[in-house]
Amino acid sequence: MTPAQQLRSGHLPSRLVQLAVGLWLFGTAIAMFVRSGLGLAPWDVLHNGLQHFFSVSFGTVMIVVGALVLLLWVPLRQWPGVGTVANIFVIGIAADVTLLWLPEPAGLAPRWALLVGGIVLNGFAGALYIGSQLGPGPRDGLMTGFAHQTGWSIRLVRTLIEVTVLAIGWLLGGVVGIGTLLFAVCIGPVTQFFLPMVTVRVEPRVETGGAVAPVV
Repeated sequence: MTPAQQLRSGHLPSRLVQLAVGLWLFGTAIAMFVRSGLGLAPWDVLHNGLQHFFSVSFGTVMIVVGALVLLLWVPLRQWPGVGTVANIFVIGIAADVTLLWLPEPAGLAPRWALLVGGIVLNGFAGALYIGSQLGPGPRDGLMTGFAHQTGWSIRLVRTLIEVTVLAIGWLLGGVVGIGTLLFAVCIGPVTQFFLPMVTVRVEPRVETGGAVAPVV
């Protein structure tokens, strides 16, 4: 769906609430990964690595990187939706807010609890904002746009992108650990588990001579 069709597809107020909740919980889950100290998701390894070179918060790095990634949509002829723009700001703000009140645990068991809980929460939150059908995040849009332009599979493009950002982040000093591997293995199945439960059924519509008609 185009951004306009996303907004005209019904249930907009509840979808906006679902989007906001999903994005906020997504940022909370990322903060849980950070505090666990057991490894970060590939993009967050990059964010963590970049943070070592700038006197800004983790969430601020996420926002700046998200905005730069969105610029890469231009040559890929991708159009951002409301959810795309909100993704850039809300997740970074939520991560910073959570990091302010969530202390770093002292023992290994609490660290594992944060890591596992973060993966489950991340999968649920991702399903929420994807299921709102208000546009992909900038990083997901980069993946789908690149796949569309090259004809390569989504799986291959995602692997190439995430391996690249992981390697760069690691070289910059980002935290890589068992949590990085666990995230890579588990996040797809966890998100897929929740997605059918929270996906909003919408009916794309287009303008036809002043009237609104369903897309068929």
